[in-house]
Amino acid sequence: MIDLSRRSALALSGAALAFASAPRVLAQPKVAAEWTPDQAREILDKTQSLTLSPDLSHLSPGEAVAVRLLVEAGAIFQEVYELQRHRDAPKVRAALAKRTDAHGKDLATLYRVFQGPVATTLDNKRIPFVAVEDAPAGKNVYPWDLTKAEFEAYVAAHPDEQASLMHLRSVVRRADKASLEHDMNRLQQYPALNTLHPGLWDRLAALADKPDRKVLYALPYSVAFADQMVTAHGLLNQAADAVEPSDWAFARFLRNRSRDLLSDDYESGDAAWLKGRFKNLNAQIGAYETYDDELLGVRAFYSFSLLATRNEEGAALRKAMSGIQALEDSLPTPHHRKVAEVIPVGVYDVIADFGQSRGANTATNLPNEAYLTERYGNIILLRVNIMRNPDLFKGSGDTFGAAMATPFAGHLTSDANFYRTLWHEVGHYLGPDLTTDGREMDIALGPDASLLEEMKADLVSLFVAQELGRRGYYTPEQQRAVYASGILRTLQNNRPRREQPYNMMQLIQWNWFLDRKVLTFDAATAKMSIDYGRYHDAVAALLKEVLALQVGGDRTVVEAFIAKWGTWDEALHGVIATAIRGQQRYRYRLFNYAAVEA
Repeated sequence: MIDLSRRSALALSGAALAFASAPRVLAQPKVAAEWTPDQAREILDKTQSLTLSPDLSHLSPGEAVAVRLLVEAGAIFQEVYELQRHRDAPKVRAALAKRTDAHGKDLATLYRVFQGPVATTLDNKRIPFVAVEDAPAGKNVYPWDLTKAEFEAYVAAHPDEQASLMHLRSVVRRADKASLEHDMNRLQQYPALNTLHPGLWDRLAALADKPDRKVLYALPYSVAFADQMVTAHGLLNQAADAVEPSDWAFARFLRNRSRDLLSDDYESGDAAWLKGRFKNLNAQIGAYETYDDELLGVRAFYSFSLLATRNEEGAALRKAMSGIQALEDSLPTPHHRKVAEVIPVGVYDVIADFGQSRGANTATNLPNEAYLTERYGNIILLRVNIMRNPDLFKGSGDTFGAAMATPFAGHLTSDANFYRTLWHEVGHYLGPDLTTDGREMDIALGPDASLLEEMKADLVSLFVAQELGRRGYYTPEQQRAVYASGILRTLQNNRPRREQPYNMMQLIQWNWFLDRKVLTFDAATAKMSIDYGRYHDAVAALLKEVLALQVGGDRTVVEAFIAKWGTWDEALHGVIATAIRGQQRYRYRLFNYAAVEA
């Protein structure tokens, strides 16, 4: 274990400075009041604490050293992620760490649960629990006061800047004097960043000649979070030194990824990651997913997962998976692509998660950038000590039982969740990855690209179940259990907010299953029943629509689809949600890791 308090002051000071130039008072800020002890306890009483402690005794001495160093790097990513989500995160975290009273410790626990100072309440409202403003839709990777309308108007007036302002791994700044001076100082402090981002100094210098807050500019993440990324770069290289004698391939990945963190171009690291054959460790390191960007849905947030490989299980699973191209060709769309027959899929235990990947994250399928997927494919990482955790599965089974009539309540199994998750991740690998006019879907569809992509993957996992059953991959009972897992996936314990892509796409599926009579609701018993005979055709029809929406790339059409199918009926959805809440012992989870010293 490692004492995280010994991280360099450099990384911590950078967190406080990264967005110091953001305008603090343009209008009277709406600052929340600190929660009372009763408000905090209401959430904490519904919080399940889990500790992940996989067996690491098989690691070589060098791998054990690498684990300690990578945990230290992950803690830096955690702080950057919190800063990306709220500009006051460093200040709040430091203030709560100093409190010794019981209520202060409860607030510090809430901060850990929600990875920042804003909580999601039991009725699905987002409210700060300390005296800060709520974060805007763009979180802290855009100017705090920037609206979507202002951004879109600026891009329309400056089309030559669109590519940089929409870059996956850049923040957007206002060209005021303080911001420009801060960012140019970072380039002077770290000459390597100046070298890796040619032309950036000249662009900033030109803006500095005539500062103007109405002007927007993009700044690479590596410069915006320079102190932290330079420190993480060093730790990854130290970990590579430690692990190289026992796992040369993993060491090469770490060295490539360390450079990626300073260049914001992940190709070298992703190529080494996707094509490498590692021994006992793996890691997801970087900024990939855009779910936290509720303004435009284009900016990635940092995550870091350190994983221990289950080699025998992974080899058996890869052997069982075959005929992927035939599954791609069977999808209900005219837009098919050539996919590799061998997908790098592995089975892992989570050693520690940081940033966006922290929580009950069951699997990873990366990268997301279409050109990298085309060149190198994807990697699927299945987190088995989360997926098969008995405490977590009990909660899933209880939720399913609260919603379903007695004959169906026992159809769900933990293995079903494992296989549905696996084929959900394969689902990201299948289907078109560009619109018909050649645009990347994130750019074409904005925040709703994630909603559609996750729904597509859900539906693919269910669509291919029939063929996998025909091949003998599933027994009839396993196929039925996978279908039950697909129903569990749709159930909501509160009405989703429109900006929640996962919850909204689940609600859409729920409504589709009701419309197609896969699910029927009995108002007298407040339970639902499943018609498995209608299941495959209903999934195929919805998948066809979702694929058409993706390749169409029309935001207006997508919005109309979501508005039609994302409705909520208190007499049906509300009744089921109430039943789910009524039996839920826990609504939130706090993960601890044996490899991390709290």
